[in-house]
Amino acid sequence: MVSCGADRARDSYSHRFCSLQTRMKFENILEEINGFGPFQILLIILLCSPRIVLPCHFLLNIFIGAVPPHHCDISGLDDGDLFTNLTREQRLVVSVPLRDDGAPKSCEMFTEPRFHLLSNGSGAELPAVPCQSGWVYDNSTFTSTLATEWDLVCDRKSLTKATSTIFFLGVMMGAITTGFLCDKYGRRNVLLASYIMALVFGFSSAFANSYVLFAILRFLTGFGLTGIGINSLVLTIEWVDTDHRSFIGVMGSLSWSVGNMLLAAFAYLVNDWRNLIMVVTAPLGFAILTWWWIPESARWLLVNGKVEKAQFYLDKCAKFNNRPKVSTKFKLQTLCDVENSEEQNKSYSYVHLIKTPKMRQLTLITGIVWYGVASTYYGISLNIGGFGLNMYLTHFIYAAIEVPAKLMVYCFLNIIGRRKCQSGTLLLTGICIAINIFLPKDLWHLRTVVAILGKGLSEAAFTTVFLYTSELYPTVLRQNGLGYTNFVSRLGVAVAPLILLLEDVWTLLPQIIICSVAVVSGLASLLLPETLRVKLPETIEEVEERSQK
Repeated sequence: MVSCGADRARDSYSHRFCSLQTRMKFENILEEINGFGPFQILLIILLCSPRIVLPCHFLLNIFIGAVPPHHCDISGLDDGDLFTNLTREQRLVVSVPLRDDGAPKSCEMFTEPRFHLLSNGSGAELPAVPCQSGWVYDNSTFTSTLATEWDLVCDRKSLTKATSTIFFLGVMMGAITTGFLCDKYGRRNVLLASYIMALVFGFSSAFANSYVLFAILRFLTGFGLTGIGINSLVLTIEWVDTDHRSFIGVMGSLSWSVGNMLLAAFAYLVNDWRNLIMVVTAPLGFAILTWWWIPESARWLLVNGKVEKAQFYLDKCAKFNNRPKVSTKFKLQTLCDVENSEEQNKSYSYVHLIKTPKMRQLTLITGIVWYGVASTYYGISLNIGGFGLNMYLTHFIYAAIEVPAKLMVYCFLNIIGRRKCQSGTLLLTGICIAINIFLPKDLWHLRTVVAILGKGLSEAAFTTVFLYTSELYPTVLRQNGLGYTNFVSRLGVAVAPLILLLEDVWTLLPQIIICSVAVVSGLASLLLPETLRVKLPETIEEVEERSQK
């Protein structure tokens, strides 16, 4: 093996052979030290816990950005004893125009009380002006929200939705930045930086004294949270053996569903938006404490020439799993591959995603699939009507529906493979949307069942794409690849609400577009190679040499 290292500088064929031998040996060494033992189980627990925080922040705007029923503050119209003998409802009748359903309008008021309306008329024909003295809010559901804090209603109502857009812009930028930093400086260090950044800016946003400051802090919170999502998945995937990668992917995804359900409970118990932000951010403090037990990826260390550190973590894993330490022979074989490999002199960036033919194809197709998965999932989630229940219970049910979908996809991932599972879930999602396009409105029970089935399938597609993508990209570019695909997916998230606005042009147009996106991305995923029980690629060269199965 040492002579192989001496000859590789002159003989590229020998270099590739020696490199392949070592990479094969890494998979073997995982089996030797138990690729799915107590060490890996503890790692899953430590990394799943902070992932529960992600949906709590990603979907937080549903609750903190809620706009409760409101009407103009009419106290300025009460000159002396004008309203003394009137009930609250009567005061509103003489002060605020009524909607067609009899409720007071939210953004208009009369310039003076119209007492004749107590006996006749809605006042719709009378001149009205915008609210002059602010608003009065119904606090029966929420003690405080962004809308009530900064009066983000009427002509400023779009600002509540803008906070969500700004947050996801931070997520997009974080995906690109952390993806590059993780492949350059390691998974573990960037994970700690993400923990600290999300915790600091998450708590700070709860104390913001202006909307502008709050929006900036939410952007930075989203930036930090992205690193948690990407790193927690990749670290677990790179530490387990081939047979358990699908289990790891699904377990990580289930933590999202748990967090999603917990969000409904937290929001129900904590009605003030500032307190709610602190509650959903607090678990990151525990995550920082547990970071000291999280190992660096041995795969990343090896392909970056950090042999001694890789040996340290592998021996630690072996000891924790009650297995013998890694043999000296394996260390020498690793040195042969790592210290003399030309790959170690390269600094990888997003440019390498499109430098070679197979990588260009992989980058293009995974981008299409991720865009389709995200756009479809959020398009359906935002467009499904509730069950006539309160918003907390409705949100909980929507989150709970995802659990059986993920358990189902776990079974199919190991039976029919990643490629067919990815394509099948997306195509079936498109079929569900298409069925609802043609189902009559009066069959709302059936439409609800089909819509829920479509949402479950779209979540199954999301679960698959995280695992599938992490297995497709090589170790030297795995974080860059996930950073790029996460960026593309957030474009899909940002576009989904805009697609739904096209309902004003044609009622069926949003569903047709979402259905088409699901079908196209599902067909595109068939062009990707299968990764079921295939060893993780380590270098770009491996991806280029890998034939499609």
